[in-house]
Amino acid sequence: MSRLYSTAPAAIFLRRSSSTSTSTSPLSLRAPGVALAAATERVRSGTFSPEDARDLFDELLLQATPVPERALNGFLAALARATCSDGLSLAVSLFIRMSRGHGPPVASPTVHTYGILLGFCCRARQPDLALAFFGCFLRAGLKANCLIVNILLNVLCQAKRTDEAADVLLHRMPHLGCEPDAISYNTVIKGFYDGSRSNRALELLRMMAKPEAGCSPDVVSYNTVIHGFLKEGKFSTASNLFHEMVQQGVVPDVVTYSSMIDALCKRGRSIEARQILDCGIMKGLKPNTVVYATMIHGYAKEGRLVDMSNLYNLMIGQGVVPNQYVFNILINAHAKCGLVDEAFLIFQDMQKQGVKPDAVTYLAMIDAFCRKGRMNDAIQQFNQMINMGVPPNIQTYGCLIQGYCAHGDLVRAKELVYEMKEKGIRYPGIIFFTSIINSLCKQGRVTDAQDIFDFMIHIGEKPDVITFNSLIDGYCLVGKMQKASRVHDDMLSVGIEPGAITYSTLIDGYFKAGMVDAALTLFQEMSGMAAKPDALTYSIIMDGLFKAGRTIAAKEKFHEMIKSGVRLSIGTYNVILGGLCRNGCADEAVMLFDKLRAMNLKFDIRTLTIIIDAMFKVGRIEQAKNLFAAIPVKGLVPDAITYTTMMSNLIEKGLVEEADSIFSSMERSGCASNSRMLNIIIRKLLKKGEIVRAINYMSRVDGKSMSLDASTISLLITLFSRKGIYHGHKDLLPERYQFLEGDIHS
Repeated sequence: MSRLYSTAPAAIFLRRSSSTSTSTSPLSLRAPGVALAAATERVRSGTFSPEDARDLFDELLLQATPVPERALNGFLAALARATCSDGLSLAVSLFIRMSRGHGPPVASPTVHTYGILLGFCCRARQPDLALAFFGCFLRAGLKANCLIVNILLNVLCQAKRTDEAADVLLHRMPHLGCEPDAISYNTVIKGFYDGSRSNRALELLRMMAKPEAGCSPDVVSYNTVIHGFLKEGKFSTASNLFHEMVQQGVVPDVVTYSSMIDALCKRGRSIEARQILDCGIMKGLKPNTVVYATMIHGYAKEGRLVDMSNLYNLMIGQGVVPNQYVFNILINAHAKCGLVDEAFLIFQDMQKQGVKPDAVTYLAMIDAFCRKGRMNDAIQQFNQMINMGVPPNIQTYGCLIQGYCAHGDLVRAKELVYEMKEKGIRYPGIIFFTSIINSLCKQGRVTDAQDIFDFMIHIGEKPDVITFNSLIDGYCLVGKMQKASRVHDDMLSVGIEPGAITYSTLIDGYFKAGMVDAALTLFQEMSGMAAKPDALTYSIIMDGLFKAGRTIAAKEKFHEMIKSGVRLSIGTYNVILGGLCRNGCADEAVMLFDKLRAMNLKFDIRTLTIIIDAMFKVGRIEQAKNLFAAIPVKGLVPDAITYTTMMSNLIEKGLVEEADSIFSSMERSGCASNSRMLNIIIRKLLKKGEIVRAINYMSRVDGKSMSLDASTISLLITLFSRKGIYHGHKDLLPERYQFLEGDIHS
């Protein structure tokens, strides 16, 4: 023990007072108790200064009457509760001067005195000073009690010396003449929790549960350890401990339930969270606003609006008053689901109940109106927000600016940017403007995107590589390759080095515009640039070459890619396999697939769909069927494209009954057919002369509120017209397609 507590409280704070201070004029002496009582009142009123302390200490030391213990302790306790920064130093100075015996005898510090001083040091986060006081306490020969040692344990835990605290708790407290209580154990358990050492906290909880410990774990013990495991992401351990707690007869409180419900809701397990909540209510728990808010937020995250509303009504029925946070959750949840009017009703109800909306509330409403294009309503909320004294921030303005850009009013959007500047609110920044530009480009509104790009530069924002890439992508999407190339040149002129994504975007754009040579030239240009072709670039150029029918060139790029050391992904292999299959090289695709299978490469459903098609093309029908049947074994699920590939090939081979069987199995699996699939099947059946089956699938199209596409309609006109080979079967057509009769009889 001496190693821990040998340091004396020394003269750390002595410079604030003099050990032999005397006044040049005689002091008006009062009884020590009266002097300390007066000083205590001044401390409580906040008017006690270091100079007052000096005068008080001098007065007490000149007294012949000993300082009474109760008055001294009362003064120290008042200093401990004071908010002034000098409180601790004054207490230490008084302790040192009184205990050194300068003058008449004074009352010796008691256990209570040391308890006050130790607690003072603990609250002031001065562990070394607290340990020094505890050393004085031991040297004074005073008998320790739980209160004193518990403060010491707290001090050690604050100083991140929790292992030492555990040693004191388990091995040294009996030598000090006191037995640990629940507070002792919980203090050290909390120390391990603060240090993210929940396993050590659990060990201590287990020791506490043993009969020889003299006390049992209480709700605080369990709550601390459970919360520690939750904080460390060990949910299953925390959950087991929660159930153990209940089995041991320790009644969970609001904190326990709140922690467990929050953890479950964060994992998207709101149903289990609600079960725990209901169980708690049945056992007498009275949830507070925090518990209800946590559960309501869990429902909101999962989009369970009905459950959320029902729980809110239960909360109101139980007399729990919703606060701002609860209303914000409700409004946000409805707004994100596009239920703007419902969100607005909650917003109005919030105000009726006297709960003032904050910036979060208004932002949720403004964002909801902006998403729906109701900009007048959004501005009305914005103005109300200002009138209610809630200052708009960068998020509020950003939401409105984005809303106006999305709905075509770029002029108003720019006005709001200038308004931000006038009010001293910083601009949203490059990420915000890039997001708008990217969104406009994805909608094909490249002219508007260019407008925002130019405006962004005008107000002093510097575009980065992502901004330029977004604009280039926009021009490529609408086929304006000359302008896309010009943006690329502008990018270089301002000193921004294009990356692989920039080149990949441009190359893809050139291919889609039919400018194959331009794409190849740009690809060649990359070899001299810092940005080297990556897997995406190679995939794009090989896909473009295959689609252009330049199979040999695509194969050369494939071998070039392997030699360059670029790692091939399954997506790249799918491009190659699909390209070979489309260009009459299905046999090569199958051979490559066999090599890849020997390499234990992990395939996706796209790969298997391509190879099934290739196998049919080279006459390996049984192998194609076997591969399709093995899809579930490989941990994959066929999609509509896979089923379409199987059925169209089976029909092509005259295996129409097997095709029907595949369609039935698809429906049983829950995979829905789509318009493209049914149109392909109908055309294949019509060409094979399977009129009745084709008309049956046409009825399925009708039943699913789909439609036949132009190529199917054209084939029907050709086959069922007067000169068509199926004219005699025209009456079998579903009623929905009788509009074709004019064309058929024409």
